[in-house]
Amino acid sequence: MPPPPALSGAESAADLPPHVQKLAALGVQRRYRTHALLIEEGDEGGAVYIVLSGRLRAFVSDARGREATLALHGPGDYVGEMSLDGGQRSASVQAVEPTVCAVVTRETMLQHIGRDPEFAMALILRLIRRARLATESARSMALLDVYGRLKRLLESRAAPQPDGTRRIIERLTHQAIASEIGCSREMVSRLMKDLESGGYLASDQRQLVLARELPARW
Repeated sequence: MPPPPALSGAESAADLPPHVQKLAALGVQRRYRTHALLIEEGDEGGAVYIVLSGRLRAFVSDARGREATLALHGPGDYVGEMSLDGGQRSASVQAVEPTVCAVVTRETMLQHIGRDPEFAMALILRLIRRARLATESARSMALLDVYGRLKRLLESRAAPQPDGTRRIIERLTHQAIASEIGCSREMVSRLMKDLESGGYLASDQRQLVLARELPARW
């Protein structure tokens, strides 16, 4: 995959955590269009991508084209560090909106880890959190039914509002939800329609609103 063109102007990293700022300063800034593929599963890993603005989606797919979203990454996050062992990429990563990243080579990243103990510890803690999230995701897939996984996703993304409702600011399509919770888009559409009919869920300016507490079971 050819490298994307470099930015003509600098993208500020001032709002990033200090240890991430240091790492970003070692990379080259790149701009990615919506749906651009930064990392492809199975490729040899050669760089780490620090998100300066925009959002990335990490996902896995099979030969039939089915996808499962693993995580979304915004400013201050970085992806690609799992390949620091020299192994193949374990997931694909694409931009879900126009995104700017600082791209740091694997060699530079390894040198930085050796020079900066604070960053090395932050990386270890990040990998621990990722392992915990993977365990929680596996538990959810194994022990919760589809509605339980949908409820967990909606509640985790919703922010409280002054009127007592909860709103999901990001736009979640039924297909995106299906990819995250591991089911068909048709199943998500049916459950969402039932929740709307029951007065639990509403749509306002293409954002989802949780009008009241979602039922424990459906």
